[in-house]
Amino acid sequence: MNAQTAAAQADRTKPAHVGDHLREWRQRRHLSQLDLAGDAEISARHLSFVETGRAAPSRDMVLRLAERLDVPLRDRNVLLVAAGFAPAFPQRSLDDPALKPARAAIDLVLKAHEPNPALAVDRHWNLVSANRMVMPLLQGIPPRLLGQPFNVLRLSFHPEALAARTVNLAEWCGHLLERLHRQCEATADPELIKLYHDLKAYPIPARSAPLSSDNVAIPFKMRLGGDTLSFFSTTMIFGTPVDITLSELAVETFFPADDLTAARMRSMAANLK
Repeated sequence: MNAQTAAAQADRTKPAHVGDHLREWRQRRHLSQLDLAGDAEISARHLSFVETGRAAPSRDMVLRLAERLDVPLRDRNVLLVAAGFAPAFPQRSLDDPALKPARAAIDLVLKAHEPNPALAVDRHWNLVSANRMVMPLLQGIPPRLLGQPFNVLRLSFHPEALAARTVNLAEWCGHLLERLHRQCEATADPELIKLYHDLKAYPIPARSAPLSSDNVAIPFKMRLGGDTLSFFSTTMIFGTPVDITLSELAVETFFPADDLTAARMRSMAANLK
């Protein structure tokens, strides 16, 4: 299923019956009823009855099928409610006392990554938190584009923001679009799908040639003060979240891809003290 198909599905009236939801998630994962039934250790006939509304699944079965389908926690609650059960997964603010240890862990990761930039984003790529090394890289960007929380992807594509100083704009933004497309495929989130199409409308050049076989990752290269800084990025997520907020949070860390960048980041960090 491509992003346009996902968008069409997202625009339709939401299915009311749990069977409709399950069928859509199964089709989104490109699984047959036989495949899913085997994974969930139930009969294909019973799964068919559940999808058509001829059988009502238990709470445990809804959760088992959702797990096999890798349904996001937010949508597992939707499945449970559609089946007549209470939601199973809470959604708390990061300021909630229950999430204090998780927030402390995020802050620790961001701080420990200095003198290199790191930031945390929510499911729609809105900035949640960042270490001290992020804002110096954004100097000169119009303040109206940096209102809190700002969207990290929109900032990357905007011609008055990072796009204007990104050296390998086609490769980097192409990578970001591909990553966002995979998220749209996996979640069918209407806001992510809208973001994907909004970003595609920006005047980003097409890749001129395939990546060299010598490359091990696509770097982010940006101009700053007469230098070209080059970073590799990694993404960290919570491994076993049972809270919706934590399950949708990602920490993006950037590592210097060359000695010049490493030295420049150390110098910038020293000047911030």
